[in-house]
Amino acid sequence: MSESSIYVHIDDRAVVKLLKQLEATGKDMTPVMRKISGIMADAVEENFEKEGRPDHWQPLALSTIKQREKQGHWPGQILRRTGSLASSPTAEYDANNASVGTNKVQAAIQQFGGLAGRNQSARIPARPFLALDNDDLNEIIEAIEASLKVD
Repeated sequence: MSESSIYVHIDDRAVVKLLKQLEATGKDMTPVMRKISGIMADAVEENFEKEGRPDHWQPLALSTIKQREKQGHWPGQILRRTGSLASSPTAEYDANNASVGTNKVQAAIQQFGGLAGRNQSARIPARPFLALDNDDLNEIIEAIEASLKVD
């Protein structure tokens, strides 16, 4: 991904422990990294569909809803005014890494929240779309365990 991309690092001890075990076997980790990147990409897509999980994102401000209505983008979903952000995440993997990220300029403010707009006058709440829940982490653990069992 480019230098302007954002990444969210997931530090799950169970996942890290299993990956170290897999690495110690000397196996090519590319297949499991491909699977992990796919799990993460599916999680991001589900985050957009459900508008946050396990906790739902904060609703749009009434002023934003009114603005979107005037533009013909409401009713709709919170982070899908045009769909460009939702369609931007890309999954990448190699023998040592699996990642999902985006290079969209608006991604960071949506992911982490903060001040935006003219004179930084609008407070945007964090709406983390690059996020994994416990089910996703368990699916990753299962993929690594399955790879450890395969000879």
